[in-house]
Parts: sequence; C-alpha cells; structure tokens
Amino acid sequence: MPLFEVHNSQQVRQFLELPVRLYQQYPQWISPLDNEIEAVFDPKKNRLLREGKGEVVRWILTDDTGTVIGRVAAFTNSTLPQEIPNLPVGGMGFFECIDDQQAANTLFDACRTWLEARGMAAIDGPINFGERDRFWGLLVDGFTEPNYGMFFHPPYYQQLFEQYGFQVYFKQYTYDIPTDIKLHPNFAKVADRYTREEPDYRFTYADASDPEKLARDFQHVYSLAWARHSGVSGMSLDQARNIVREMKPVLDERLLWFIYYRDEAVGFFISLPELNQIFKHVGRKLDTLGKLRFLWEKYQYQRSQPKKAFGVIFGVVPEHQGKGAESAMIVHAQSVYQAAGYTSLEMNWIGDFNPRMMAVCRSIGARIVKTHITYRLLFDENRPFERCPIIR
Repeated sequence: MPLFEVHNSQQVRQFLELPVRLYQQYPQWISPLDNEIEAVFDPKKNRLLREGKGEVVRWILTDDTGTVIGRVAAFTNSTLPQEIPNLPVGGMGFFECIDDQQAANTLFDACRTWLEARGMAAIDGPINFGERDRFWGLLVDGFTEPNYGMFFHPPYYQQLFEQYGFQVYFKQYTYDIPTDIKLHPNFAKVADRYTREEPDYRFTYADASDPEKLARDFQHVYSLAWARHSGVSGMSLDQARNIVREMKPVLDERLLWFIYYRDEAVGFFISLPELNQIFKHVGRKLDTLGKLRFLWEKYQYQRSQPKKAFGVIFGVVPEHQGKGAESAMIVHAQSVYQAAGYTSLEMNWIGDFNPRMMAVCRSIGARIVKTHITYRLLFDENRPFERCPIIR
C-alpha cells in the first residue's frame, strides 16, 4: 500500500475526490466544500501556517493498482494550551479510508511517526487544524445528514480507530429541539422578572447592517466567556471581523442573539440557517456556477417550510452566569425563530466536558441526535490515560 505525501495538484484532487467514491452507498452524506477543505492547508488562508504557529502534512494511500484507498493529515498547533501537564499533543484529521484495518493502520502510523519526530507525546483525532467549530470528531451515532462544518462518517470508522488503540478523550453531542416546544414555566417567569425588575438588561438579535458592532460584540463575549476554556484559543477583533464578513452571505440576523447589560454585550447565542440543507443541492465546488446555484438555492430555502437552524456557539460571561439571563434570552429568541419560519434547531457539538451547557440543553427539552468522539492516543503505553478535564 504505497503512501504519498500530497504535493501537487493531481494529489490534491485525489485527496478531495476519495470521499465521493467512499460515500456512494450513503445517501445521507453531504460533501463539504472543496475550497473550505483546501483553506485548511493554505498559508494564505490559515493563520496558523501564516504566522508559523503550526505545521501540517497530508498523505494519500493507494492500493497496488494506484487507486486511492485512504487519506489523512497530521499537524502541530502551538496555540492550543496543554490540558494535561507535560503532554504535548499533535493532531490528525481529514481521515478517510476503505474498510481495511491494515490500510487505516498505515495512515495512523504515518501520523504518529511524523508527530513523534516533532516532539509530540500523543495524538488527538480526528480533529481540525484550526478551531473546534468545524471538521472535529468522529461520528459514532446518529448517521443522518451532517450539519454544516461537521463530517459524516461510516459506522466502521469507529472500529478502525479503536482497534489501533485510540481511546475516547471526549464526546461531542449534537442536540435537537423543535422551536415550538413548550418551555418550562420558570423560563417565562425569569423573562418576565427581567422585563419588570432588571432594566439594565436587554435581549435582542443583531443588526446585520452594522457588521462592525456585530464583530465587536461577538469578540467581546467570546473573549470573556470562551477563550479561557481549555483547548480554545483567543480571538482578535480582526478575526471576529473576518468571521462576520465570511458569514454575511449566509446569516439571518434573527438567529444572532445577544444579551446586553448597560449596553455591554455579556452573552450570545449565535445560530445560522442550516447551510447543508442548501449546499447539498450545490455540490462540492463554489466556483462561479456554484455561487449562482447557491444564491438560487438560498433564495428557495429562505422561502421554504420547514427550515432548520443550527446553533454555532452559546456563552455568557462569568459575571452574568447563574442569574437566569440565558433563560430570558431563550424565551425572547423562541418567538422570533418561529416567526422567521424555523421549525427546529440543532445545537452543534457540545462536549461532555461541559456539563453546565448540557444541563441547559436538557432544561429546554433538547435531545441528543448525533454523537461524535474526539479520540486520543498516548505514544507511551505505560502512561495512565486521562480524559478531557471537566469545565467547572
């Protein structure tokens, strides 16, 4: 089984086209966009490469006839904090492979050897060479259409990973909730209390016509509510501006909710239209024809019923947690979601290391519909395995 490092355009094409062949028997598979995969490996588009904060390599594996039967990437990322002392961890991702343990082992061995040579003591995978918001985790339950930014995987991948020796580092849950669900009466009581007794608080969705304010408010809440979490890197204002600029063609401002305290953004619940319900009609390439097709499909989707939204990120800055503000925000958002024609919401992955957020999901009647796993492999088999630390 020859293994080739990806260097030229032909190998890039083979890397991108392998899933198309592997997933022919899975009608629920929706391909990610080629340009978004390639952006991960492009120094002009991936700041980790541009700023020298990581390295990346990728391979394709062929059989003796030259047919590609596997692919994988490995990377180091110096911006991620060490969650466990004295354990430098590398990453692997974009794994695709036929149902063959020997082929999978060859890909895993390549990643391990490359990472060991760079001083790593463990490997996490499958993960992204970048933020956790996309291309992260192995699907092991809920083999339905994937949400935008999440991979679909066939069931046999789990055995390929676990037979090699990977262990569960943390699980990632996708929760689903109908927008017309009847919330517990306490939610309405909390929202009413804020209306009557807490005039300094305000709950509203964003104004898309003011992208600078949206970027500033997003970056402010993210920095205070999320950037201190283990495994999550910080965000500059320029990065927030880039995110808003990239989201602009697809966002629906009615899905971008903020909590304000005396005009300071102190919480958010950011959602988008479920873009894969559009992209599945567009295809892998967002070239000129693809963009035109996307605009048409988006137009059709915005006027369709039912529509699904997916939650991207939820957070409240520590000083305002535990006061019920998030419950009040949910009450305000629910009626707007329904008026906008969204009948369901899937909240993209919530780690089992975050019991507080899992409790919020249960409190509003959400149920788990998909489970992904982030695995870890320790290179020293004698070292005790530790799962991801719980957020307290």
